[in-house]
Amino acid sequence: MPEKLIAENRKARHEYQLLERVECGIVLTGTEVKSLRAGRTTMAQAFADVRDGEAWLHGLEISIYDQGGRENHEPVRPRKLLLHRREIDSLYGQVREKGLTLVPTRIYFKDSRVKVELAVARGKEQRDKRRDVADRDAKRQMERALKSRR
Repeated sequence: MPEKLIAENRKARHEYQLLERVECGIVLTGTEVKSLRAGRTTMAQAFADVRDGEAWLHGLEISIYDQGGRENHEPVRPRKLLLHRREIDSLYGQVREKGLTLVPTRIYFKDSRVKVELAVARGKEQRDKRRDVADRDAKRQMERALKSRR
């Protein structure tokens, strides 16, 4: 069964240099899953953290489910990420390095399970962001020039 994208953190590609990506599960309640099926989530402020040998996702906002009643969830709460011990140890070792962080890039359904794609990332400086924009514009102009010649 193909993946069904729920949300993508496009800002992460602009703000960070993404080095390595890891797929992991996430511990959710029923109303959170129903709210995600409706696509009601924001991941602009989200980041992951490794504490006490466990991986946690902070800042992910999953909107309250309208039909949830009193069984509803807290919209912004730390959520546990499901990874193998070796993966957690590897990520922790990389995050301890100077300037590296864990950023969620996508949330999606895979075989009716919610998965999060984490990226080990290094923050970009302002000049790097400007260079990326300039490169993108140059590529776009070259494509236009080639297209007009055909």
